[in-house]
Amino acid sequence: MEMVQSLNKTSFDKQNVQGINKQTFAQKMKAYKKQPLSLFLLGLVVISAVVTIGILAFVIGYIVLNGVSNLSTDLFAWEYTTENVSMLPALLNTLYMTGLTLLLAVPVGIFSAIYLVEYAKRGNWLVNIIRVTTETLQGIPSIVYGLFGYLMFCIGMNLGYTLFAGAITLAIMVLPVIMRTTEEALLAVPDSYREGSFGLGAGRLRTVFRIVLPSAMPGIIAGVILAIGRIVGETAALIFTAGTVATAATGLFDSTRTLAVHMYCLLSEGLYMEQAYATAVVLLVLVLGINALSSYVAKKFTKN
Repeated sequence: MEMVQSLNKTSFDKQNVQGINKQTFAQKMKAYKKQPLSLFLLGLVVISAVVTIGILAFVIGYIVLNGVSNLSTDLFAWEYTTENVSMLPALLNTLYMTGLTLLLAVPVGIFSAIYLVEYAKRGNWLVNIIRVTTETLQGIPSIVYGLFGYLMFCIGMNLGYTLFAGAITLAIMVLPVIMRTTEEALLAVPDSYREGSFGLGAGRLRTVFRIVLPSAMPGIIAGVILAIGRIVGETAALIFTAGTVATAATGLFDSTRTLAVHMYCLLSEGLYMEQAYATAVVLLVLVLGINALSSYVAKKFTKN
């Protein structure tokens, strides 16, 4: 009997919630009708959302339709030849490049943001200059980073076209993104968390690593996801620093090509268009997989 009453109560509550939502929607529409400008802006928002989703769906659908049918086992051969045009070496190089770049950029970006938020005096002129500089660096075209990396690392430091030179260049390129997103995530943590930790006798360093960083981890991971997307899809900077050799790297000082550079080379030659579309599908799946894994890790941190 009690179970039946509980089920009836639950269904009644759901009906009330649905009725309230419908009533609220109707009230909002009436309010919009009284304010033509608000209704016009609402229409623009809806149209923008539909257009954005439509373009994204069209691009993904176009790549999938033209690429899936061209996937074959030859494209995943261990060695690249002009006959199989294998993308496996480029896929491995992409993973190497992404891991090495994150290894160089993430610690520097996170620790720099920690200093700016937790240790530097708020309102300091030097902090403001650093923030303006990092925001400016985010807007610099990748080709400029490529030329800088070529002159600085390939020629100046005599590294040549190597995996290491490309990773350093990409680390400099994604560092502002990681730094700024980490800084915003740390600023979003309430000061009451820090005050409570200080009140319990914890020092600043312990407070940062045991209280502040875990709370800001979802935002930090979001910045890392953005950095991964830029690393995986980069071409211009890597052509000038890592080269275009279609073999899997066996060391830091080997010349390599990533999936994005591999696809660019196939398209520029004009002889392997079908294989280029197949590479685009694999690149798309790789980016979606990395983003899904990062989002899963972020949700785990949020629950904890």
